[in-house]
Amino acid sequence: MRLLKGELKGEWQVLDDLGTEDVWLAYLRFGRRLFDVPDIPDVDGLLFQYGTHTFDGSPTFTLDLTRQFEMVDSDGDHDHHVQVHCELRYGLTPELQALGSFDSWFFHGAGDDVEEWARGLSERAAWTTLRMLKPAEVRVYEEQV
Repeated sequence: MRLLKGELKGEWQVLDDLGTEDVWLAYLRFGRRLFDVPDIPDVDGLLFQYGTHTFDGSPTFTLDLTRQFEMVDSDGDHDHHVQVHCELRYGLTPELQALGSFDSWFFHGAGDDVEEWARGLSERAAWTTLRMLKPAEVRVYEEQV
């Protein structure tokens, strides 16, 4: 989580000052970093997902950029996942609500290219709507799932 926060804040920004595209570029820098992980499928993944959710009583449009690591036990068997989230929350507008929901995974070591995955996401029509927005809130947190 510390590495992602470092990418987001840089030396001159605080989370509240970031726009959607700023966060996306920081997330991609974090997502390009390779870590020493077990040599098993789907151990290090990036998730791009959005949709309308009700967290605190009122509907909110959320863009969630997540990095997931699989944790294994001493025998190399699955134990749990650790997810580092960068969650962007926006006021709910008809334009955002019309985007519906969407998710896309990328896994390091699966033979795909992270740059192609990112380019495909940024070419989606929804990105035209999202990229220029300033989120009402940016949350960075880690959870075990």
